[in-house]
Amino acid sequence: MLNEIYDNAREQMKKSIEALKRDFSTLRTGKVTTNIVDHIRVDYYGTPTPLNQVGNVLAMDATTISITPWEKTMLAPIEKAIQSANIGVNPNNDGDFIKLYFPAMTSEQRQQIVKQAKSMSEKAKIAIRNIRKDANNDIKDLEKEKEISEDESKKAHTQIQKITDENVAEVDKILSTKQADILKV
Repeated sequence: MLNEIYDNAREQMKKSIEALKRDFSTLRTGKVTTNIVDHIRVDYYGTPTPLNQVGNVLAMDATTISITPWEKTMLAPIEKAIQSANIGVNPNNDGDFIKLYFPAMTSEQRQQIVKQAKSMSEKAKIAIRNIRKDANNDIKDLEKEKEISEDESKKAHTQIQKITDENVAEVDKILSTKQADILKV
């Protein structure tokens, strides 16, 4: 029973870390990646569709993303979706494809993005702590129902705290790596 609680807590905490990694992939670092446009949805004949499903999205170099739609009629909807996504650049439409030119980031912009990253990691830590709380409540319930002893309950709480500490440390490690990536010129 306790092993199920430990495994469930580990699994849920890993999901929180994976979500943090996905969130971090949308942040801009010194080099532009196509992940910046992953969250953009294009109106594809009335259906909100991910940008990478209506065209080819490529990072041309460190500051340019090129989007080549599979249908020429999609140029205008893609352009509109990019403008409304507010990613900090205006699309350049040349009739065949759209290019996004990202200017070099200022140190102020880098600091803002670091703040965003810290906020994202704090949310992940809160999610991990909530998972710990749920696991501890499950352990308390088992103790109340006399399915485990008080000593087993204390050991289980210690084990859950250990799992929590490991995952919080992982979040901190991921954050420091991302910070270094963002601040690198």
